[in-house]
Amino acid sequence: MSRFQALDLGLVVAAHGRHAVVETPEGRRVQCHPRGKKSELVVGDRVRWAPSGDEGVVEHLEPRRSLLYRQDDWRTKSFAANLDQLLVLVASSPVFSESQLARALVAAADAGVPAVIGLNKTDLPDSDGARARLAPYRAMGVEVVELAAKGRAAETRERLAALLDGRITLLLGPSGAGKSTLVNLLVPGAQAQTGEISQALNSGRHTTTATRWYWLDADRRGALIDSPGFQEFGLRHIAPERLASLMPDLAATLGACRFHNCTHRHEPGCGVRTAVESGAVAASRYRLYVELYDELARPRW
Repeated sequence: MSRFQALDLGLVVAAHGRHAVVETPEGRRVQCHPRGKKSELVVGDRVRWAPSGDEGVVEHLEPRRSLLYRQDDWRTKSFAANLDQLLVLVASSPVFSESQLARALVAAADAGVPAVIGLNKTDLPDSDGARARLAPYRAMGVEVVELAAKGRAAETRERLAALLDGRITLLLGPSGAGKSTLVNLLVPGAQAQTGEISQALNSGRHTTTATRWYWLDADRRGALIDSPGFQEFGLRHIAPERLASLMPDLAATLGACRFHNCTHRHEPGCGVRTAVESGAVAASRYRLYVELYDELARPRW
């Protein structure tokens, strides 16, 4: 038996810098610090910890079954670990970035985390345009759930109940998509919990930049992890030659390429480009692929 097995098991429900809030199996929350100078803890981690005065020390990180993160040329940002699914929230207004959406879905596919798209504010008159932009995603098998967290709150809560029940779900989306409204709808008392976590982390003004864990039921079966809005979503941890296999609509055509190392950008006999020309793959999705491929193939400095 590992020497860590004798230590208490805990769940990281918030983390900021070298501070973490660890929840015990009984529901007690303890402010902890990692052993050593560097902290790699993220919300959703399972850890072994030991009491140290009024606080605790994290001695061991249990193996993760998944980790969703983004990486640009300078830094890596982890969102959460041990997820059952990702809910990417976009809105009818303001107009969402399809590049950001595609990047989040690619990162989820790379991490082995199933993803669902939530289209919020569908009670607004300009919703049809957003639905049309999401049509290629529905066609390639991504579930799109229509929501109206403000205008049709009861219906939205009911629609998400089955999707979230018993699952650990990371809520991800850009600023303005309505994430805070949705969290407050699904988690009564979420603002109070946020204040308590902020105080425990000594984060103060960083409250809005910290990822937070919320239980969705008294039995603590399902949870929602709220992550701060993002403007950029780097995928530099993904090799360009793997990109097409992480985009379901393109992946479905890969066996039709003449060359096994086809980049799907200029080679003759390319099954992906043939699918684009026939309309089987949306031109907008292919443009995103080329944009991402060029970015991932760019030399690192």
